[in-house]
Amino acid sequence: MVSALGMTAVLGGCGSTGSSGVTLRLVAADYGDSSANSSKKYWDSLAKAYEAKHSGVKVEVSVYSWNDVDAKVKAMVAAGKAPDLAQIGAYADYAAAGKLYPASDLLSIRTQADFLSQLSDAGQWNHTQYGIPFAASTRVLFYNKTLFAKAGITPPSTWDQLAADAKALKDKGVKYPVALPLGPEEAQAETMQWMLSGNSDNGGSGYTDDVGTYTIDSAQNVDTFTWLRDNLVGKGLTGPVAPGKLNRADAFAAFADGQVGMLDGHPTLIQQAGKKGVKFGMVPMPGRTGAARASMGVTDWMMAFKQSGHAEQIGDFLNFVYSEKNVLAFSRDYGLLPVTGSASTAMSGSDAEPDKALHPFLDQLPTSELYPVGKTSWAAVSAAVKQNIGQAVAPGGSPSGVLTRLQATATAADGSNGG
Repeated sequence: MVSALGMTAVLGGCGSTGSSGVTLRLVAADYGDSSANSSKKYWDSLAKAYEAKHSGVKVEVSVYSWNDVDAKVKAMVAAGKAPDLAQIGAYADYAAAGKLYPASDLLSIRTQADFLSQLSDAGQWNHTQYGIPFAASTRVLFYNKTLFAKAGITPPSTWDQLAADAKALKDKGVKYPVALPLGPEEAQAETMQWMLSGNSDNGGSGYTDDVGTYTIDSAQNVDTFTWLRDNLVGKGLTGPVAPGKLNRADAFAAFADGQVGMLDGHPTLIQQAGKKGVKFGMVPMPGRTGAARASMGVTDWMMAFKQSGHAEQIGDFLNFVYSEKNVLAFSRDYGLLPVTGSASTAMSGSDAEPDKALHPFLDQLPTSELYPVGKTSWAAVSAAVKQNIGQAVAPGGSPSGVLTRLQATATAADGSNGG
């Protein structure tokens, strides 16, 4: 299973640790979908290359599926056996518990400076960076070129155009004119993208404002979900499955089967649809009156635990991991975006595949906005959104009521967690 993101970090040089007999334990998530392309192959190769230049250091790698990896690390930490490094989905709880090294204690200045700034900023807890970006992705609007040609329409750049295109697709018998996956699998992502699209001109930036206060029930967000309820769902333009019951994986599968006219997608859909022979295009997500103010960005995280005290060796290894060459290799292997400026520049300047296919996503990255992952309350808020947001767009549903309840949940979680 691929994480909600898709990207890798890059930078730095490798030096000598000057010490001997150290074993670094790394637990990492698997971005592959079979044993043939498991992330374990990437990490084993990287570890071997590093060990060849650092005879005193061994790197032991354990790779687990995205379904299991966060729980595995949590159990290790609880048992007093934290790994030296974990490449997983969230860091804030470990940072708040004082278990992680700050990134500045580990990475060279060159490596730190190479990370894309909004990704580094998202890695901060209490104004200090503990989360080191590892993999990321953005979202664009995928559309089925064959279905669009039959309906005589062009890709939308505004919400009104999107609704008109969806109506034309419905009139041609398309099963899902526009898929709106607000089911419990990944509703927090679809929700944030529509929030950002609805704030084209100014105002809130998704779940929080510029200073990190939750603004889920802002006037703009209420207007956004009212529009979705009245103009898409209420007019039968989102397909036979209620958005609150439609999961992202099912929506992607339906797109790959040629049953979806448009949907908000991330890079893994390129291969999934391509394998089924679907002819598709990609454009920026439409906004209320023009292109959306920002795309949703997602990143996965690398973090270093203090328990074993191997800061020097960990830092040296991470500088190697984040070299331009290694970041590009990971990004290309798994269809993700590089998290460093050097690798991003190299990828955007390449017209070879798979780099070229990722350009639309790469274009969105500099202005993308991420979940409020630096807040320890985010996990509870995300879970509440997954369970409830579908009700906001249901016929007869109350966007204001649903968003007000979610805001209350967020405010309470924020207070009890201290942010």
